[in-house]
Amino acid sequence: MRLYLFSFRMGHHHKKLLRQAGDCRPTALVPNALDNISTQDWSEGLRRELAEIEAAGLTVEMLDLRQAGAVDRLAGFDVVWIRGGNVFVLRRALADTAADTVLIDLLQEDAIVYGGYSAGPSVLGPDLTALADVDDITAVDDPITHGLGLLDRPFVPHVQSPAHPESAACDAIAARCKAQGQQHWALSVGQVVLVDGNIATIL
Repeated sequence: MRLYLFSFRMGHHHKKLLRQAGDCRPTALVPNALDNISTQDWSEGLRRELAEIEAAGLTVEMLDLRQAGAVDRLAGFDVVWIRGGNVFVLRRALADTAADTVLIDLLQEDAIVYGGYSAGPSVLGPDLTALADVDDITAVDDPITHGLGLLDRPFVPHVQSPAHPESAACDAIAARCKAQGQQHWALSVGQVVLVDGNIATIL
């Protein structure tokens, strides 16, 4: 399993991602963590992300999981990049489209690299309940609070990152995990968890 899990945006370790991806590097940018906001509100940010991913050396295409046939196309990419937003909106989209099952299978087969930031990595954890302190759980009907379980611990982004508006809330989540003796990934803006097989490294 190959994972590139960043706290915010693409980050400064993208050469590690390129090595994980290999030579071809066709990349799907999945925007569905933003399904609860209007297209006008997220379009500018997504254009910026497309440019950043291309500048890092990847060939990128937007892939909205809600579109017909989109989930079936996931296997045709080397990298699936799932951006931030609301983790409960993203989890609902993955379940409703069956992309969660497809992604788990592709990762277990080592057929893709899974990359992303904020909600993208957070949805891989075993339990999403604590993230309701950061993301609006009422943004979707029938929210799902269990993650994909590909990480053995919660992923908490934006800690000790005062320039980020969610930093204080994420600090509190990480502090609560620590007080309860729960292992977790707590990343400040600029850090990445890199997973190759059974080896996980934080940079």
